Amino acid sequence: MERRRKKQRRSSDDSEEEVNSVEWQSISMTEQEEDLICRMYRLVGDRWDLIAGRVPGRKPEEIERFWIMRHHQESRRRSSFASHAK
Repeated sequence: MERRRKKQRRSSDDSEEEVNSVEWQSISMTEQEEDLICRMYRLVGDRWDLIAGRVPGRKPEEIERFWIMRHHQESRRRSSFASHAK
């Protein structure tokens, strides 16, 4: 006989952090921090905790948000450029 698990409903007390894009716009990095983050990303990938250990005063979540914002904007620019070039 096969047992099936009942899906448990999450209570409203479970807190999930919502990310607001307005929050993301406030993250700014110095050129040195950006360069270090890019070099570290090439070496270790998306291991934000390792990267944050090399960037004084920055949290892994902050670096990840910065990375996502920057690369999302770059990919939009590239796709926009490609569509205009046709």
